[in-house]
Amino acid sequence: MTEARFKIVFDGEPMPGVALETVKENLARLFKSDASKIDSLFGGRSVALKRDLVEAEADKYLTALQRAGAMVRKEQDIAAGLSLVATEDHPAPVTAAAAAETSTDTDTMNCPKCGHEQAKAAECQVCGIIIDKYLARQAQLTEEAPQVKPSVISSETTSPYAPPRAQVGEQLPEFGELKVLGTSGRIGRVRYLGWSMALMLAFLPIGGVILGSFALSDALAALLTLVACLALVVVSVCIGVQRLHDIGWSGWLWLLNFVPIIGSVFALIMLFMPGTDGPNRYGPPPPPNSRGVKVLAWLIILVPVIGIVAAISLPAYQDYLMRTQMGDAASFEQPGDAPALEGESAE
Repeated sequence: MTEARFKIVFDGEPMPGVALETVKENLARLFKSDASKIDSLFGGRSVALKRDLVEAEADKYLTALQRAGAMVRKEQDIAAGLSLVATEDHPAPVTAAAAAETSTDTDTMNCPKCGHEQAKAAECQVCGIIIDKYLARQAQLTEEAPQVKPSVISSETTSPYAPPRAQVGEQLPEFGELKVLGTSGRIGRVRYLGWSMALMLAFLPIGGVILGSFALSDALAALLTLVACLALVVVSVCIGVQRLHDIGWSGWLWLLNFVPIIGSVFALIMLFMPGTDGPNRYGPPPPPNSRGVKVLAWLIILVPVIGIVAAISLPAYQDYLMRTQMGDAASFEQPGDAPALEGESAE
């Protein structure tokens, strides 16, 4: 008994809660095709995106396409088991000559692919194949059969007019690529905090160099300050835009940070709002956070805590030092009944 074969069918509808344009962009990326060909899949008719699959492969394609936002379903591909190529299980396939002989004296014919009986026509009314081209293709496969593996033959016996059958599961990366200097891609909340802390630590020695350059030349110090500020802004914009992409928002919203009051609230949203699960229109999710990123994220959280402790403890410490100095000064005052020094008159 042969193994059941399946196909992936798409009706042109997106998954609930997914925008149509997002689905089209994801499918165009998966199939590596242009927008015009992808738009043809959304014409309101059912299209078989992948045929002649075993159940495990069908489940893989089904999961990948659903993650891309397309509402697809798995159906049994009955026509996949019909073939004109001679095999051990079917040693006597129907040939084009035999089909012609049986239909010469009648007005009906059987489709060589699906077996549907219909009036004589160049195209099958059920599976939609062009019969002459299909028979020519089967004849070519029969000639090439001794040179290829049977698995390759079974995968090529589908209609030559079937939709593209790209390896969707292999072309969809599990995680996105990390790029600090770039506005494409996504980073999560923990990595956003960690990279911000790393940026602060990197600019500490740069600030020391700038302070030291004032001793040489004010113009040199001003130039170094300008270059450092530009570099800080560029890196901040890049990681901020990638953080917004992880939420599913446009990077242009980063400009809200310059709006009074709104900018303060928006900065907190960027810190605490979680990113979208799975891929979105800006790419696959970021990779898991490393141990170094987590350590840096905790360090930047401790910075305001250390600042608050310092603001409380430093005034108290200064007050303690002042009281100590005043006590030491009082202990060195000369007492009133001390004997007069030699050469001085006693009052």
